[in-house]
Amino acid sequence: MQIFRFAQPVYFYGLLMIPFFIMLFWLMIAWKKRALKNFGESHLISKLMPDVSRSKPYLKFILLLLAYSLIIVGLANPQIGSKLETVQRKGIDIVIAVDVSNSMLAEDIKPNRIQRARQSISKLVDDLKNDRIGIVVFAGNAYTQLPITTDYSAAKLFLSTINTDIVPNQGTAIAEAIELSIESFSENDHEKAIIIITDGEDHEGDAIEAAKKALGKGIKVYTIGMGLTEGAPIPVYDKYGMQQGFKKDLKNNTVITKLNEDMLRQIATAGDGKYVRANNTQAGLGLIFDEINKLEKTEFESRVFSDYEDRFQYLIGLALLLMLIEFIIFERRGKRFRNVNLFGNKKSDVKTES
Repeated sequence: MQIFRFAQPVYFYGLLMIPFFIMLFWLMIAWKKRALKNFGESHLISKLMPDVSRSKPYLKFILLLLAYSLIIVGLANPQIGSKLETVQRKGIDIVIAVDVSNSMLAEDIKPNRIQRARQSISKLVDDLKNDRIGIVVFAGNAYTQLPITTDYSAAKLFLSTINTDIVPNQGTAIAEAIELSIESFSENDHEKAIIIITDGEDHEGDAIEAAKKALGKGIKVYTIGMGLTEGAPIPVYDKYGMQQGFKKDLKNNTVITKLNEDMLRQIATAGDGKYVRANNTQAGLGLIFDEINKLEKTEFESRVFSDYEDRFQYLIGLALLLMLIEFIIFERRGKRFRNVNLFGNKKSDVKTES
């Protein structure tokens, strides 16, 4: 089995220039036609220049366009994974459940709670070795953002999309997030852990019972409190990302969101885990991960492709060949091809008066 990939897909943006080149060529052809009209009728001009080919400029342009496209694809460096290896790894399965409710926009932790959570998760991903990671997001409902994987690049990509708009229903459904995290794990003997990152405010459902359920399945539950006990107002932004003020209640008072530490401690205790409160100096995820690393790591198989072979040279070589062909094609026709007209334009005979 082989896998195909592009090592540098960013170069594909170069293909966006093709419509510009086509438009430029079309404008050049239109300009040449207008210029020739200034000298007389087209059938008279064609009689005066019998060796000028109308089709070869198009052919030369098509060859150059193909060569350019091949060069762009070549720069993207297509590769084929020619060797499949089965590697035995030791690690832990971790699901991180991130609160994306609007209260996570509070700025008592800089730059705000949700951005600090993303930053700490990204740092955790950098520190992972053989562990597998999954991501669940929750507000009023919980959703799987990333199934459990060892693809840390994918984890960072999905992590970058997490924001407070990703879940439409507001709330803090911690119990649902724990239950969905439990379902994310496969049936195996690996050590498993759930990390809940939330401010714990306005939680819905019985999160403590959900944590006990997880522990009954051999899954420990850890909690990280994002926010400070004194709380902070919740910024309100318009669709352009400009702050319009702070969230108000029905009496037009500014809403202050506060960290619910007692609830998060109870959840961690019920899940035989640990609770850590984040602050402006540390987000707590590193401390939790140190605790998780004390768990016994089990072996699992992971298939990886190795020895990727570059294939860009074939595309670059073909592009150079097309450029060479374009170079040796002259716009003037040979004598034997003077009467060949690929575009089917009929030539009218020139009548001269005697």
